Amino acid sequence: MTPLGLILVSSALLAGVWAAGPQKLRVTTIKEEPYAMSKGSELEGFCIDLLSALSKKLDFKYDIQLVKDSRYGITDDSGNWNGMIGEVLRGEADIAVAPLTLTAKRETAVDMSKPFMQTGLSFILMKDLASDDSQFLSLLNLFSTEMWIGVLVAYLLTSVCIFFVSRISPSEWEQPENEKNCFTLSHSFWYTVGGLTLQGAGPHPKALSGRVITAIWWLFSLVLLASYFANLSLWLHSDNQQLSIKSFEDLANQNFIEYGTIKDSSSFAFFKNSNNPTYHRIYEHIKNAQSYSLNAEEGFRRALKGNYAFIGESVSLDLAVSRYCNLTRAPEIIGMRGYSIAAPLGSPLIKNLSVAILQLSESGELDYFRSKWWASSCVAKNGKSAPLKATSLKGIFLLLALGLGLGLFLALMELAAKSRKIANTQQKSCCSVMSAELSQRFRGGEVTSAESSEKSKA
Repeated sequence: MTPLGLILVSSALLAGVWAAGPQKLRVTTIKEEPYAMSKGSELEGFCIDLLSALSKKLDFKYDIQLVKDSRYGITDDSGNWNGMIGEVLRGEADIAVAPLTLTAKRETAVDMSKPFMQTGLSFILMKDLASDDSQFLSLLNLFSTEMWIGVLVAYLLTSVCIFFVSRISPSEWEQPENEKNCFTLSHSFWYTVGGLTLQGAGPHPKALSGRVITAIWWLFSLVLLASYFANLSLWLHSDNQQLSIKSFEDLANQNFIEYGTIKDSSSFAFFKNSNNPTYHRIYEHIKNAQSYSLNAEEGFRRALKGNYAFIGESVSLDLAVSRYCNLTRAPEIIGMRGYSIAAPLGSPLIKNLSVAILQLSESGELDYFRSKWWASSCVAKNGKSAPLKATSLKGIFLLLALGLGLGLFLALMELAAKSRKIANTQQKSCCSVMSAELSQRFRGGEVTSAESSEKSKA
């Protein structure tokens, strides 16, 4: 019987078993972190969780076996498939559940489901091989946008409050009709800047209300500057720098860092078959330099040793970065593709598996599996300098707000005390005296002074 006949017969038998009820499928996979890993005598990982979820949705049982030759599946010189694809074709397995890249060549040999994970090609290398690019606004990145907005609002409110207090408080401006107020609006803004830079800008407030506001503003400035310089120190000593080699074009145009990928992998085939000149140059370099890696773990080890960039699937590289804190991944991702489940041509399983995968994706279970197995262990160890957010210093912002409110309240109390004293002397209403005082102080004492001088001359 021809191979095509065998495939048709096996597909018919599978269809009959599927229709009859729950069946036990033979599943082939490959041991690769975090898709399938040994846990005693059993396996665990992303693909194992995925297979368990699919079996519950489609009501089937399964037996897992590791692929014998530890390969994913390519054709040899005689045109025969090896790896998991070969086992599915030869009937040694019903399905292959692993990070199998969906390619046109594999699709012609087996049926493949909807992708359960999207990925692409990128590369990783040691962090100490990365050099910092000059960025004109890098110092601004030490604070988040919300933080800078908060500082600006605090500066404006404090300056305006100092201006109001210096006009309201009689201890600061006792005789508006004769004296000139030193705290104009422009001087108030300049005085606040002096406090923020720890330089000072005289004259200083004389009233208690003004001194309360300036003292709170100086405390706010000290905490703000201390936080900024602490973040600056962490940023300067952090290994988390911007890559000078950000793209595959940068990688191809340099000679001091060796690079490579897994031999005979879909990643290598992508560069081999690409019409892009840059990608083809990468293929020629890897081929001539023989800078292959037998598997992903070897690629990670070579990258950890330094002076080597390992090219691979972005999801696998993200896992390496989360496990090995000295590695970093380039931001560029090319050649987007998906990981799928393989089954024999014409298998009735593929349609059901594709629908179940879409349901798992829509329900968020695939995202949960991803976050479960790609959890980073570098969070506590990596001294990464992140932009400081306003919520981190909400206490000092609250203290400043209370200080501004207290300063304004004290200034009004000082003015009220003076107004009551004048009202008692002149037998007038305290409210009318206070209203007249406020009107005179904000209308401008200089104008009143000029008018009174003209009257004195007359």
